[in-house]
Amino acid sequence: MLTLAPSPPNVPILDTERLRLRAHRLEDFAACCAMWADERVTRHTTGHPLAEEDVWTRFLRSPGHWSLLGFGYWVVEEKASGLFVGEMGFGDFKRDLEPSFRGLPEMGWIFSPSVHGKGYASEAVRTALAWGKPRFAPKRPVCLIAPENGPSIRLAERHGFREFQRSTYKGQPAILFRHEEI
Repeated sequence: MLTLAPSPPNVPILDTERLRLRAHRLEDFAACCAMWADERVTRHTTGHPLAEEDVWTRFLRSPGHWSLLGFGYWVVEEKASGLFVGEMGFGDFKRDLEPSFRGLPEMGWIFSPSVHGKGYASEAVRTALAWGKPRFAPKRPVCLIAPENGPSIRLAERHGFREFQRSTYKGQPAILFRHEEI
């Protein structure tokens, strides 16, 4: 019988008015799989829905980041319902990309379609950037966004990210952004 492990103690909990950013828990895995299996979620990220095995690998990266680097991705939970609504945070993914992001915190976000348009992403990004500012300065977070992902581009720009380069990642066009305020 599997025993559920407690949340790692090194992952801070960040609360906003409507959201809680917290550590991944094993019981989040089913909701995470459902989100990553949705074509509306993956069309601008992986390009295709993910199998459970691939979601598991992504899922395990979060505690690994926190444990080894002191930052990572949070689960985004809706406070009113307690539901898993997305993931977001900072990573170091060792991407094979020019120009290289190595050594810089890469911010990313992904939300379930059921909460698109509610302002949750903006609320979570603002809160995570405030958490990251004293930890990362003078390094500035970066992000990688597909050119056709208008909502994410607008979100990034609203929160101080500015395009600094166009590139290709895994054979697909990509826009590289750098946060200008940290």
